[in-house]
Order: sequence, then structure tokens, then C-alpha cells
Amino acid sequence: MLRRLGVHTSILGGLHRSVGRAHALGCNTLQIFSHNPREWAVKSISQEEAALFESKKTHFDVSPVYIHTSYLINIASGDDNLKKKSIDLLVIEMDRADALGADYVILHPGSASGGNESIARKRAIRALNEVATMGQWHAGLIIENTAGEKGDISITIENLSDIINSVKTPLIKGVCIDTCHAFAAGYDIRDDKGIQKFSDNIEKYIGINKLKLIHLNDSKGEIGSGVDRHEHIGFGMIGSKGLFQFIHYPTFRDIPLILETPKKKESDDSHNLRRVRKMIRLYG
Repeated sequence: MLRRLGVHTSILGGLHRSVGRAHALGCNTLQIFSHNPREWAVKSISQEEAALFESKKTHFDVSPVYIHTSYLINIASGDDNLKKKSIDLLVIEMDRADALGADYVILHPGSASGGNESIARKRAIRALNEVATMGQWHAGLIIENTAGEKGDISITIENLSDIINSVKTPLIKGVCIDTCHAFAAGYDIRDDKGIQKFSDNIEKYIGINKLKLIHLNDSKGEIGSGVDRHEHIGFGMIGSKGLFQFIHYPTFRDIPLILETPKKKESDDSHNLRRVRKMIRLYG
């Protein structure tokens, strides 16, 4: 089976250009923002732009396509105005995903922002149930684990389970696991023993069939640091050996990989992709 490997790709110059950029890097899957992730105002996608995007992804066999939601969304907020704006923007994200024929929308479910995390998680669940009444989409929503920074509500596998199993509609299709976030949250995924424990946790609380994506990133921070700082593949505290064992562990072997490694130079993506491709080739 061909491993699906990609990066978060720029939409500069038009959404369809992201597919060409992914293909030029040798990627067969990709992740994008479908608009400026730091602005609430969003222009609609024209039929021409949507058709161009779909044509490119079909031509280059780029699949699945993942859309990452805006950084502004916080459906766990105790501020009613921010929560409403977040719900409305999440609906727009889902609509845009369908317009582009994307497969999944990735959501960080938000922060307690100094409040009680359990209460904030309940607010997020109520918000997701509200979103589910506002449309029916082909794209599936997937919830991402977070690193354990103050206020995070999706740090543990149990947290993710609480969220996805409390939304009783087809809206949520599963989860995205970020290796940097998992490590920073205290999961030791550097060897088979730790990886097996992590895998068993996913199977027990979520179900392996609901694991839809791995964000493959090394970590600048130590295990359990709660620091969300991604590092180049093999240059962080997880390391090449740990990431190699993780992506080849039976649970994770066929799950698509998207890199969100640092991009300070134009060549950074290609260097990180080369390291991961070497890991894939070396297996077996």
C-alpha cells in the first residue's frame, strides 16, 4: 500500500496552487488553510476556483485533502460572542471543505482561557452539537490532540474520547494525532513499549478506525513539558528512531502523514520529507 505523505501547503496565489506545490514536493496528500487563518472575514470560493482545485487534486492523485481550521476558533470559550463567532466560522470551514471536495476538516477544540477545563470541554461539546444542526457535510470533522498548554481541553486520549463520543451525529469522523503534542502531553512514544501503551489507549477509548491522520512532528520540548513547539524530523526530543518506530507500528502504519515542521527556509519541507521517505523505505 502506498503511504500517503504530505505537508501543510501554502495557498498563496489561489487555493489550487497548493496542490501543485504539494505535487512538486512529491506529496500525495496535503493540508491547507482554506483562507487566511488569522482573519474572521472570509471571501466565498468561486465555482471556477473550486473546479480548478478539484481538477488539480484529481490529476495529481492528491488524497486525502485536509483543511485545518482557523486559529481564531475557540468553541470552548466562556465568552458568548467569541463562541458564536467560532461556531459560525466552523460552519463556514465545513462549507468550504465541501466546495473544494476536501475529505476532512481538522479542529483544535479550543481553550478554557483561564477557566475550568472540564467545564470548557462541556461548552465545546455543546457547540459541536449545535454545529451539527446547522448542516450536513460530506467532509468529516476530526479533532486534534493538544500539547498540554494551560487551558487545553484535548490533551489526553480520554479528553478526545469525551468530545467525539458526546456528539451524537455524523459530524465528527474521528481524530488527528500530533506526535509533538502527544509527547509534550506526557506520552512517551520513543520506543515500542510506549507506543504500544499509546496505541492501546486509542483503541480502548476511541477506536483505531477513527484515527484519520497523523501530524508527524518532532518536539523541541521534553516529554511532558506541555510546550507546543514543533521541530524538524530527527532533530527534536522524540528523535529519528522514535518517529521511525511510531510510523511503522502496526496501528499507525497505514495512516496518512502530514508534516507541520518549521519552515524558515524554502528547502525545509523537502529536507523533512526526505528524512521521512528514508524512514518509510528502510522499513522491512
